[in-house]
Amino acid sequence: MARLALLSVSDKTGIVDLARQLVEEFEFELISSGGTAKKLQEAGLRVTKVSDYTGSPEILGGRVKTLHPRIHGGILGRPNLPEDAAEMDSNQIRPLDLVVVNLYPFEKTIARPNCTVTEAIENIDIGGPAMLRAAAKNFASVTVVSNPKYYDRTLEELRLGSGKTTLEFRQKMAGETFAVTQAYDRAIATYFASLNSQQEELPPQYSVEGTVVQSLRYGENPHQKASWYQSGTQETGWAAASKLQGKELSYNNLVDLEAARRIIAEFDSSQPAAAVLKHTNPCGVGVGTTLAEAYEKAFNSDSISAFGGIVALNQPIDTNTARSLTKTFLECVVAPGCESEAKEILAAKSKLRVLLLPDLQFGPKQAVKAIAGGFLVQATDCLPDTPEEWQVVTQKQPTSQEMAELLFAWKVAKHVKSNAIVVTKNLATIGVGAGQMNRVGAAKIALEQAGDRSVGATLASDGFFPFDDSVRTAAAAGITAIVQPGGSVRDKDSIDAANELGLVMVFSGIRHFLH
Repeated sequence: MARLALLSVSDKTGIVDLARQLVEEFEFELISSGGTAKKLQEAGLRVTKVSDYTGSPEILGGRVKTLHPRIHGGILGRPNLPEDAAEMDSNQIRPLDLVVVNLYPFEKTIARPNCTVTEAIENIDIGGPAMLRAAAKNFASVTVVSNPKYYDRTLEELRLGSGKTTLEFRQKMAGETFAVTQAYDRAIATYFASLNSQQEELPPQYSVEGTVVQSLRYGENPHQKASWYQSGTQETGWAAASKLQGKELSYNNLVDLEAARRIIAEFDSSQPAAAVLKHTNPCGVGVGTTLAEAYEKAFNSDSISAFGGIVALNQPIDTNTARSLTKTFLECVVAPGCESEAKEILAAKSKLRVLLLPDLQFGPKQAVKAIAGGFLVQATDCLPDTPEEWQVVTQKQPTSQEMAELLFAWKVAKHVKSNAIVVTKNLATIGVGAGQMNRVGAAKIALEQAGDRSVGATLASDGFFPFDDSVRTAAAAGITAIVQPGGSVRDKDSIDAANELGLVMVFSGIRHFLH
């Protein structure tokens, strides 16, 4: 009698190819449910539906499909034990040799804007985790596969073992599977904890866990070990990115790429934008009428620092942008896509890491930092900018063009390490003062970098000015408009200085420290 494989997946990536190989090469019979059965049948494969195998129809709108003794008995049964074998035979239960299951996309569902509690609940998988846990428990007899990334490895194991997997492989897959179900349950528990907490409070229990995506050569320095972990059970964020070319990603690459993603996520994809980063700080950010123009603006902001930098683009890479990218040494480029001709151009820089990440907006809702004996958790700084609520505090009023420039400068300042000063002109950074111990020093660095370009430019400060010295320094360099949070006991001094010197000053009412 042919062996049985149960296939029931939400993520159908590669499932048809796997099923075809199981049938044609290893003579498995397939049992499947719902959409998986339909997809396999459409591919011309012979499949027995779970409802036909169990004799019980799917009920409650599909909530109950695989919760049946013929399924779980086939997974948990131990055919090598005479009493199990006899009981299985009397109940017409065939042993299942292979269980391929992945789970409803709960995390992707709750990550969607305006996801309702009802939608979240209907994406809590019940039968899937039950089958996975059962198969993992019985790894002595059953091979369990909980992720499409293991399909090729499973087929390889079957080939090497003349149609059977090794106990070592089954045990490894069992461990991977229990990690998947644990992470899935944790995501659900965290979601309900957030619902049950008071508004804007973090949950009373907070866990951090993940599955290794890959081991990294080292961390920030060669003497530090490092690995890259994926949160939850779904490949989201950087784990969902495809690498077009280049060397393996390093720890520092990933840290910089995430900082670059956060900046570029500030800009709507309808208007081309580019950011060049180094050590998580922007060397340059630019917005243009074309992607190539946006990149040139960002690069020319500080071309010296851009050498060896990280580039993020909010539109697919076109040929002109690709040509510009290959003119200097860069570590990484990330964009939502890449045109075919642009791929050929970039291939000339074979070591350049080029990643395609379709959803540059997706990011963590909380930030976690380790401290001795524990960790800190905060909501990420993703408060939307509302310039219509900003307060113009000077006699001179900003023009619409100046307001657009102030908003651009403010968006960038949000992503510069404190103390931060950003100088911009024509929707491009021309000077960035990052991570200084005092705001005057940050302003001097940004204005010195801008040089003569600062005449008629805009300045943004991530925190308030405690004195009027930075305002006077900015005016002396040619700055005409400033945006800052306000809130200092000496705000009047800064306002008076701006009025005296004929500057526009706007208070955002929001501070954007980044430590």
